[in-house]
Formats: sequence, C-alpha cells, structure tokens
Amino acid sequence: MQQLDFWIAKRACQSPNKTALIQMETGESWTYEQLMQHVNGWSTWFSHQAFQKGDRIAVCMENTIHSFAIIFACRLNELIYVPLNTKLSNAELGAVLADCTPVQIICDQVHEARAKLLMPGRTSRVEQCKPAQHSPYEWQDQPTLPWLIIYTGGTTGKSKGVVLSYEAVTANAMNTVISWGLNDQDCTLNFMPLFHTGGINALALPILLAGGTVVIGQKFDPELAIRALNDYRTTISLFVPTMYQLMTDTSYFKESPFPTVKVFLSGGAPCPKPIYDRFKKRGLLFKEGYGLTEAGPNNFVIDAEIAMIKQGAIGKGMLFNEVQIMNDAGEACAPNEVGELCLKGSHVFSNYWNNEEETAKAFRNGWLKTGDLAKRDEDGDYYIVGRKKEMIITGGENVYPQEVEQCLIAEQYVDEVSVIGIPNDKWGECVVAFIVAKQPTEALAHALKKVCKERLANYKVPKRFYFLSELPKTVVGKIDKKQLANYAITENGS
Repeated sequence: MQQLDFWIAKRACQSPNKTALIQMETGESWTYEQLMQHVNGWSTWFSHQAFQKGDRIAVCMENTIHSFAIIFACRLNELIYVPLNTKLSNAELGAVLADCTPVQIICDQVHEARAKLLMPGRTSRVEQCKPAQHSPYEWQDQPTLPWLIIYTGGTTGKSKGVVLSYEAVTANAMNTVISWGLNDQDCTLNFMPLFHTGGINALALPILLAGGTVVIGQKFDPELAIRALNDYRTTISLFVPTMYQLMTDTSYFKESPFPTVKVFLSGGAPCPKPIYDRFKKRGLLFKEGYGLTEAGPNNFVIDAEIAMIKQGAIGKGMLFNEVQIMNDAGEACAPNEVGELCLKGSHVFSNYWNNEEETAKAFRNGWLKTGDLAKRDEDGDYYIVGRKKEMIITGGENVYPQEVEQCLIAEQYVDEVSVIGIPNDKWGECVVAFIVAKQPTEALAHALKKVCKERLANYKVPKRFYFLSELPKTVVGKIDKKQLANYAITENGS
C-alpha cells in the first residue's frame, strides 16, 4: 500500500459523536472523539518518557476499552504494542518479556503485583494516564513499520512473537469491511481475549475502521453474553465453539429471535455440526470463519445462507488476498484433494520476533504455509480438514481427526469430543478419542465404536475411548491436544 494515514483520527473527525467503545462491566462509553482524546493522552505520556521508535510496550490487563487507546497511541508514537496473555504463569510471561524486552509494562489493578514482580521499576497503571484534547499529530507514513507483536498460544511448542505491521493490520481491517459488508451501523460484542488476534483483529479493529461500535466484555458468562447480543443491538459477533455450546443451552437462546443480529460467527476451532443444527432449528444464520495470528486473521467470505447448507465450509478467499492449497511438492491441488492451505496478501505477518529460522520455515515461494490441511470443492468453496501436525498416519493411511470428531459429536449423548493419534509399535500411530458425555459408560463406548464402523473406514475407527469430565482447553477455547496426548500415553504406559 502506497499510503496509509492515521485512520482512527480521520474516523474521529468524520464521526466524532458516534459511540466507538463500551465496557460492559462498568458501562463506560467512549465516542470516537473521546477515544482520540485517550489516544492523545497516551501519546503525550509516551513522548514524555522519551521512548524511542520501535520500543516495545507490554500490556497486562483484563479486557478493557483502554487497550485500544494504547494500541493507537503506540502506532502514533512508532512504538510496538505487545499484549500479554494474562492466563500464563509468571515463568511463562517472564520468557515472553525476555524475548521482546519491553521498555514499559502497563497493567490494571488485577495484575499490578505480578507486573511489578516481572518488571520492577518499569510498571505503570492504566489509570494514571488521563485523556487530553485531540491536537494535530505528526504522521510518518511507514506502512511496514511494526505495530503489534502477538504471541502465539504455544500449545505445540515455544510461543512465537508474530510481528504485524500497520499495513498488515489495516489491510485485514479494510478487507474485512469490504468483503463482509461491515458499516457504521454494525455493533459487535467481544469476549475474546484482547491478547489474542481474534479479540483485536477479527472484528474490533475492522468495525472501528467502519465507524461502528465495539462492546467489550471481560468474564464470559453464557447467559450474560446471549442477553447482551440483544441489549446492545449487536449485528455480528465472534465466539468460539465452546462458548456457543454453552450459549445455545440457555433458555434465552431458545426464546429470543435476535432481531438485530445479521449472523453469528464462529472461529478459533472447527465447529461441531450440532451447533449449526441448533441455529438452523431457530431460523438463525450461523457461519464459520478461518484465520490465524500470522494472517489477518480474516481470510474467507461465505454467504451465511450457503454456510447453513454447506456446514463446515468457510467459503472463498476474500477480495484482497490469495488462497492456494498445495501438496508437499508445492504444486496446486485439484478440487477435493487435501493439501496444505497457503495464503498471500498484505495482511500477512512480517516475521517472528527474534526468530529468523521459524520465519523462513513459515514461507514457501512467497506463500505463507498455515500448517492447516484443507480442500476445495467444485464450487470453489474451501473446507478446513485439520492441522497438518495433527494428521494421524496409521498403517500408512492418513486419518484427519476432524472427520472422526464430526462423526462422534453427532451422537446425542456426546457433548464434546477430540480425536488424536498416539504412538503405536504396530501401526505407527493409533486413533484414540476423548469424550465428554452425559452418561459415560462402557456400553456408550461400544455404541460409539459401532457408529464409527458404520460411517467410516475401519482404519479411522478409534481404538480406544477415554471419558473425561471436561476437555483441557487453551485460554482462547481451543482443545489442548498436547495435554490429551500426554494423558493417553501415560494411561497406556507408552
């Protein structure tokens, strides 16, 4: 992109009195003009600290609208915003801070003690900065300047710092607004953590770019969340499948027509088909998105009515990105052939912070290798099959866990399921399933095995079923398959 001005300031000039942000817990509400006053307050404070271009500002807070003031102020002062995963242990956070070496950590009261422990003498409370009147700003037009470093979940290895430039973040926002048809009348409810790309980039920044309203919530509660969709007259919101499972169990979901909601959006993990069925039964539109921290995270567009028919489809590539499915030789796959999903576009990340080796591994001939397996049907619609690293090879045959999981979750007594492969001397790997069920019994295990044998090839049928009271999950709602693998290996003495 040739030129990218400070778009939040322009939005504030165009829509000064429009509500930009609302904090659910306190009712605090900012117009776009007030948002810019908070941005200017932080920008002035940063200048007084004499921070240098490219310095990192770490943030350790619960979900708050104040995060957005700091995000935009960092860009205005050419600093890099680093949101910290508040669910991590102090040792894990210490490793992140050692990697990105921030000059300051900004925290709230909840996390003040640990922030001071982690960075003594360089800790500031978010309340100390007061809004200031919006003044003319000096803008250095450098679209590729790093703006955010978002650390990946690290469930499959060491957490990596994903560097997103101003261009990448803005390109994702612009592409989302155009491809998804967002406008200044849109309102989103966000319970996704603001240290995660889903909380920052999936809908929040795109809707602020469009001039709409973003409602921020802290502690997810299914009853509170489902009612808030109507209370705030929301139009589109993102939740992960585990949240939808809980929300659709509420009596309010079964009663309300949700008159302002255009579509319910799911992301973060593959969505079980029974959740689609619950929305279809209510006559409500529901669809899945796909993304990753390194790209956007928004990459596909699908009409919600088509999504209800083609359950599991994520649609076609958005207007300003390229999508390709490639085999191991780097060749384009034919329709319905499974290969690795690869992406290209201005929304793609710059590099992993301090990690040239992993950065090089992530690209192939200019394409970002997502690590996700996908296929494309004859209509050009894409489907995610599973993670490449999670594909099970048993007796020389490929098994995609998601296919087995969708077979099992369709059974009425099954609440949650996760399928993995564990080492096996004879087959290389064997397929095992973890089940959360209403009535976990040996009879249910036999019944589920029978269902799998009826619907799947024999090599795809789980060799063992483990019943758990709940599945371990990451802070963004993804099932932690690494923990499940350790459990299965320990149980079998492997």
